[in-house]
Amino acid sequence: MDLDLARQLSVANGSKIMLLVMDGLGGLAHPETGRSELETARTPNLDALARESACGFTLPVALGVTPGSGPGHLSLFGYDPLKFNIGRGALEAVGIDFDLRPQDVAARGNFCTVDGGGAITDRRAGRISTERCAELCAKLCGIRLDGAELFVEPVREHRFVVVLRGDGLSDAVADTDPQREGAQPLEPRATASEGEATARLVARFVEEAKRVLASELPANMLTLRGFARRPDWPSMPDVFKLRLAGVAHYPMYRGLAKLVGMEALPVGPAIDDSIATVRENWGRFDYFFVHYKYTDTAGEDGDFDRKVAKLEEVDAALPSLLELGPDVLMVAGDHSTPAVMAAHSWHPVPFMMRAPWTRSDACDAFNEAALQKGSLGTFPAVEALSLALAHAGRLTKYGA
Repeated sequence: MDLDLARQLSVANGSKIMLLVMDGLGGLAHPETGRSELETARTPNLDALARESACGFTLPVALGVTPGSGPGHLSLFGYDPLKFNIGRGALEAVGIDFDLRPQDVAARGNFCTVDGGGAITDRRAGRISTERCAELCAKLCGIRLDGAELFVEPVREHRFVVVLRGDGLSDAVADTDPQREGAQPLEPRATASEGEATARLVARFVEEAKRVLASELPANMLTLRGFARRPDWPSMPDVFKLRLAGVAHYPMYRGLAKLVGMEALPVGPAIDDSIATVRENWGRFDYFFVHYKYTDTAGEDGDFDRKVAKLEEVDAALPSLLELGPDVLMVAGDHSTPAVMAAHSWHPVPFMMRAPWTRSDACDAFNEAALQKGSLGTFPAVEALSLALAHAGRLTKYGA
């Protein structure tokens, strides 16, 4: 829905909306069984919910387009990802509560492992501990750049944030992450003329970081991506007349929640932690975004069985969420991460919505095969929120 139209039609009432996002939800068939992760998992609670829901698939961006996590979530929040896009750096920085200022430029960093020829052998450096990440970030903070102040902040495991602060900086800098193993990190380069000076600063930082990390196996190099400034976007509370809570453990998703006007609540890493946080704050908010990361992590690691186990973990916890009694419950993903691809993919993402006025359909299970019978078909993810608002009685009539 157009945000100006949403601002005109949205009304506040006492209804409760919940969006449960299983990151990287969609999958593909295992070559030995012919069944996807969802089709393999034992999910009696999700299947029962599907029988009471309107079901289908969402397109995070467009047919054939593989989305990042940022666009995938923004779309579910009602923001057209082709109009509202942002680099990962700003999301991570805001997500760890870094004081990201308007003139700052932030980038998401990964520690990685490179061989003697400089080729990447592990994009995530064996998922080093967060404590080790903090030690390495402290060493990188000793790098000095002429023309900008440098901050290097740990996020989690192999992930960190680099922030440049100074005058005349630009986020028009390309990623140095080739997004695949076997390739060398890319040279920092400007994507527009205004980014030339910043790209030179980044190149200087990368060169110094290479020296600092040379003996730090498995984290003996780094990559950078998602150069961005903090955006000034319309807020969900203003547009949709909602009091919103973001229940996400990973900093990037907390950052996304905060940038669109949600209150990012402190929460532990487990699904039970998320449920406890929602329960404790049930009276304070009327929209809850609940994020579960581990389905995506397993998919990216190419671990089919672990992704199946993580889907079953969410299924086991689902009754505790249903006990809270949301008026509208959406179960969705931000993108597909098939374990057989070990990467994000362009495939449409499983989706279902249960609400008092939902027309349940022919779906008898929550998996890719069954959802093809869903009444929602395959639709833009950006329309999911307006569908939820309508079922929650939060949209007035349009026109005379």
